Amino acid sequence: MASLAAATLAGCGFQLRGAQELKFRTVQLIGFKPHSPLEKELRRAINASQTTRVVDSGGEAQVLLEAVSERRERNVVATTSAGQVRQISLRVRFTFKLRTPSDRELIGLTELLLGRDISYNESDALAKEQEEALLYREMQTDIVSQIMRRLAAVPAL
Repeated sequence: MASLAAATLAGCGFQLRGAQELKFRTVQLIGFKPHSPLEKELRRAINASQTTRVVDSGGEAQVLLEAVSERRERNVVATTSAGQVRQISLRVRFTFKLRTPSDRELIGLTELLLGRDISYNESDALAKEQEEALLYREMQTDIVSQIMRRLAAVPAL
């Protein structure tokens, strides 16, 4: 049965998404906050590509990925008549650009915004805190995937 499913998927052109193949050899990540989880995950994703590695000095880098802003937002969306929070909106906003060391713009200023709404109950505060952390990690992973797709679309230098 499993081989039938595998044969069906192979016949339709389905292929798991692997590491992105980037058209430049080296990239430097600049402008990120110290110990940024987004920067760490992006560094891992770029280094997982067979063609590109992250470098720490600008002299070695073919391109510079500059983080302009990186923000996590948490807003109350709904409350009860007694003022208790019932729904929270979580947002991750990341703005970046990609350029060469000689300032040739490869990807203009781009903002990625992801959001999730969750219900909230004060009696489940610890569980909701863990759910928020999980949702932020998932949004961060999604942003890294979107950045990698944009980087893969950059023409060869």
